[in-house]
Amino acid sequence: MIDILVAGGGYVGLSLAVALKKAAPHLQIELVDPAPADAWARDERASALVAAARNLLDVLGVWDEIAPEAEPIRRMVITDSRTADPVRPVFLTFEGAGIAVDGTPFAHMVPNRAVTGSLVAAAEPLGLPINWATSVVDFSTDPHTSTIRLSNGETRQARLLVACDGVRSRLRDIAGIKTVRFDYGQSGIVTTVEHERPHEGTAEEHFLPAGPFATLPMKGNRSSLVWIERTDDANRLVESDDLVFEEELERRFGHKLGALRVVGGRKAFPLGLTLARSFVAPRFALAGDAAHGIHPISGQGLNLGFKDVAALAETVIEADRLGLDIGLLSVLERYETWRRFDTFRMGVTTDVLNRLFSNDITPVRVARDLGLGIVDRLPGLKSFFIRQAEGLAGRSQPRMLVGEAI
Repeated sequence: MIDILVAGGGYVGLSLAVALKKAAPHLQIELVDPAPADAWARDERASALVAAARNLLDVLGVWDEIAPEAEPIRRMVITDSRTADPVRPVFLTFEGAGIAVDGTPFAHMVPNRAVTGSLVAAAEPLGLPINWATSVVDFSTDPHTSTIRLSNGETRQARLLVACDGVRSRLRDIAGIKTVRFDYGQSGIVTTVEHERPHEGTAEEHFLPAGPFATLPMKGNRSSLVWIERTDDANRLVESDDLVFEEELERRFGHKLGALRVVGGRKAFPLGLTLARSFVAPRFALAGDAAHGIHPISGQGLNLGFKDVAALAETVIEADRLGLDIGLLSVLERYETWRRFDTFRMGVTTDVLNRLFSNDITPVRVARDLGLGIVDRLPGLKSFFIRQAEGLAGRSQPRMLVGEAI
């Protein structure tokens, strides 16, 4: 009999397991993931970590290891144009307003493998077992335990099963939790480019008719790209030869940073909105993309997952300290209440933004550009948006998000 089994060894599952074990060493926690043990080291993607996520990683004792590979975002530029436009007018910038209260940048770009690797390393001294190449095949619950069958033929009895197995979560389906889901007909191309001139910590988001094209600063003269296209076009671009891909890339990236060279693999990921109708069931909880998958237009998907980690870990640890059964639905419902509105709001916000900006309807373009221009001239409103993006807005934030241990 163990206390908690976490299914999914990405950054959400790993950070949750580490957070729980660090706060309550007496809890018996295991983590399983179907990927090979070294799969995370081959992840070429990068993600934007906002201040709240950085605080959580600092509490877990891994930020100092990640920091040397993190590139601060010091400036944000937003444009709205067509691909063929010779000039892209800037409608909104965040500079002075884009600095957090403590004087640090509101976000950092970090290679995914740096985050995952640091969490894997943190698990070992805590005595937290990670069973790679192992997945949950099935599970059932009774009033006292969850009986979990693993792909290696073993069985676990656990007080709580947490599914961090991604947006197409099998465990969510087994639990009978329904979702609200629809496909945007878009895919996000992700790759890394090298350029001649330094980016100086500037992130840019170009709103183009097919979807946003974002360039995000990384260490050295490199940038991570999130390039949204209609799915058919995205697949064609990913499968094209290097010459065609780089020519289309230059049309969108421009020449402001000199010659470009693609230095990472390129992949396309289909985009949709997925919101679980419930985040919990008896002895079962969803976290990360298993609970919510949103459009990357705001760069908040990963950070929503870290918010889940902070809220679920605090809920479970406080219940354990009070002598409560951590798998009871009445305990887990506090986590759902804490996170449900925020994820629903972010899902709706990204959906509206994508529909508003991923089109070429002239009256809509005029209205949205006017709106961006108004925000650019109101420092107080800029600060509000940055505070929201940092993940620090609101009165009842989980403690780890503000840098406090549970």
